Amino acid sequence: MASLASLEGVPSAFAATRDGIDALLRDRGLRRTEPAFTTESLLRGAVASAGLEGSISDDEQMRAGAGDGIAQSALRVSTEVLGLVPAIRATPLQAFARLHAVAAAGVLAPEELGRPRDGESAERLRLLASRLTAPTTAPAMVVAAIVHAELVSAAPFASHNGIVARAAERLVLVARGVDEKSLLVPEAAHARLQAEYESNLRAYSQASGSSGVHSWLLYAAEAYALSGEISPLHG
Repeated sequence: MASLASLEGVPSAFAATRDGIDALLRDRGLRRTEPAFTTESLLRGAVASAGLEGSISDDEQMRAGAGDGIAQSALRVSTEVLGLVPAIRATPLQAFARLHAVAAAGVLAPEELGRPRDGESAERLRLLASRLTAPTTAPAMVVAAIVHAELVSAAPFASHNGIVARAAERLVLVARGVDEKSLLVPEAAHARLQAEYESNLRAYSQASGSSGVHSWLLYAAEAYALSGEISPLHG
């Protein structure tokens, strides 16, 4: 991941974004760390993630714990995601499997929950997990962006890969110290930038070289900056 983090323009883009996020969390977050801010961030993330998957449930329905099946999947994940911080650090495969099992509960057969679709998907997950547990000098936000894009690109599970990918991204940001209280809302940033989000993910998935990865990382730096601007800390 360190080599990807050194692509042209990527170091400066992520450094600027991290400076802005650190300033927000230091100047505002550390003085106002009530659990309600984290709860609100997770809820906004669930609403946005469900919307990106085609949910037609609105904010009000989801705040009441209601909504369509996609909304329910996103809400379930939002209630469990932070409990997986230790797993994403030490046993990422277990974290990915649990995210999928929670998201797809009641939708897929029990034997499909948390299980890769096939051998190739299992290998992609194994490789991603090994990269997550290996030492790296890559910035934490670069790691989070790569985890997100890899899970979407590989689509390792039979369903709910987008919800899993965005939850894993949030997990990495928390576990690697960018946003320990989970006050950023990267899912909502992706929703606001949906056209760019989807086009850059397609480029990442389809590229045979580094161009798609490069574009995705530059996009991710922009999205993470926006995730701070739309944090509940701003009201």
